[in-house]
Amino acid sequence: MTRPEPPRLDLATIALRLAGQTALWQPLVKYDPISRHYARLVAAGDYEAWLLTWLPGQGTEWHDHGGSAGAFVTVQGTLTERHAWLGGNGAPTILPEARRLGAGSLRAFGTRHVHRVTNDELEPAVSVHVYAPALVEMNTYRPEGDLLIRTASQLVGENW
Repeated sequence: MTRPEPPRLDLATIALRLAGQTALWQPLVKYDPISRHYARLVAAGDYEAWLLTWLPGQGTEWHDHGGSAGAFVTVQGTLTERHAWLGGNGAPTILPEARRLGAGSLRAFGTRHVHRVTNDELEPAVSVHVYAPALVEMNTYRPEGDLLIRTASQLVGENW
């Protein structure tokens, strides 16, 4: 599926601004022992924003955002992000270093970002995420050594 060029928005600034609006997202904070809880904060024409909650041990699979760029701010707790390098036409290569993102930490990324985010700590975590354009597809990957092999494509409204 060919995606249009993403809009030139400052997603980091939008994420920080929304993270600072606690009255917007604080009432939506809920924790689910089975899976991460998420709630849409904004559905604008050129971007969308989500609140995600993470209990200890919860996390994502390796995934990309189907061509959307993004940014997220940890507003409570600490998240750990691992990411992969996308070089040439080969499979993404897992980078060895992990990034710890405590409360107030910002992580922005481009349209070709593959990562895995987890709550490896003992306390719950909360984060605010912004994507442009809005998410319509996410691809998941499984590790094979230090490479990632794409396993599935999830489409919003179909299998998401």
